Amino acid sequence: MGNHSSFFSERGFTADFESEKSRRRQRRFSIIWSSIFLALRIIAAFVAASWIVYWQNLPVSYNFIFFIAVIGAVTGSLFESIPSKIDRNIPVPLGAGMMMWIFEEFRYWVPPEKMLVALVFSLFLGALAYRAKIADVSALLSAALLGVLIIVFSGLPWFLLLLTFFILGGGFTRYKYAYKESIGIAQAKNGIRSYENVFSNSTAALVLAVAYGVFPDQSLPIIYAYMGTVATATGDTLASEIGTTAKGKPIMITTLKPSEPGSDGAVSLLGELAAIFGSAIIGVLGYALGISSDLFLSVLITTAGGFFGTNIDSLLGATLQKRGLLSNSGVNFAATFAGAGVSAAIYLLVSGF
Repeated sequence: MGNHSSFFSERGFTADFESEKSRRRQRRFSIIWSSIFLALRIIAAFVAASWIVYWQNLPVSYNFIFFIAVIGAVTGSLFESIPSKIDRNIPVPLGAGMMMWIFEEFRYWVPPEKMLVALVFSLFLGALAYRAKIADVSALLSAALLGVLIIVFSGLPWFLLLLTFFILGGGFTRYKYAYKESIGIAQAKNGIRSYENVFSNSTAALVLAVAYGVFPDQSLPIIYAYMGTVATATGDTLASEIGTTAKGKPIMITTLKPSEPGSDGAVSLLGELAAIFGSAIIGVLGYALGISSDLFLSVLITTAGGFFGTNIDSLLGATLQKRGLLSNSGVNFAATFAGAGVSAAIYLLVSGF
C-alpha cells in the first residue's frame, strides 16, 4: 500500500513538473512570437509610409516616418493582445492610426537609433516582468509603449521612476498573499498585471512625460506633477497591499466607522503609513535620478501629492465605485491625475508662481 501511494505521488509530481515546463515553454513562445510580429509590423508600416511619401513627393523625413511607424506598430500589437468581442480588424488599425495621427500633430521625432534603443530596453524590461509572472502579454506591450514614449519625450530616468512603481507594486502584491487570499481580498490571477492595470495607473504619467518634451517652458510644474502621479500610484498600491494585513478592522474614510478589510474606501493606520512610505521613496528616487534638483522639495511635494492622491482614491472608492459609477481602474485613473494636480499646485505655491 505504501509503495502504491508513493508511485502515484511520484507520478503526480512528475506531471506537475512537466506541466510547469510546458507553461514556461508557452510563455517563452508567446514572447518570441509577439516580438517577431511587432518587428514585422514596424517594417511593414515604415515601408508602406515611405512608399507613399516617395511617390507623392511629400516633404516628410524618413526619421519621422520611422518614429511614427514604431508608435503605430506597438499600439496595434497592444490592441491585438487585448481580449475583445469586437472583430480585431477594427480596433487594431483604428487604434494604431489614431496614435500615429496624434503624434504626427506634434511634429516631434528622435533619431531611429534612439527610438530602437528605447523600444528594445522597454521590451526587455516588459519581458522580464512577463517571465517573472508580474505581467501578461498585454501589460508587456503596454509597458513597451509607455517606455518608448516616456524615454523619447522625457528621458530614461523618468521611465525608471515609473518602473519603480511597477516593481514595488508587483512585489508588495505578493506580500502575505496566502493570508489575503484566505480572506478573499487578494489580487486576481496571482497578482499578474494586465494592460488595464498599467494604463489606469500610468496614463497621467504618460501625458505629463509627453508634455515635458512638448512644453519645455513649463518643465518644473510638470516634473513635480509627474513625481506626484507616480507617488500616488505607488502609495495607493502599498496602502492596499500592506494595509489590508493590519491587525484589527480598518475604518471607512467617509464615516470613520469600522469596516471590513479590502472594502472600497476602507483605510487603516498601517495603510496610511505605507502610502507615505511609498510616496517618499518616489520623492527620494526622483532626486537621485536627477529628475528634481532639490531633495527637500522633491520629498515634500511628492509625499504630499502621493498621500493626497491615495486618499482621493479611497474617497472615490467609498462613493462612486460603491455606487457602480466608477470601476477600480477608473478610480485609479482619477486619483493619479488628482495626485499630479496637487503636487503641481504645491510647487507653484512654494515657488511663488
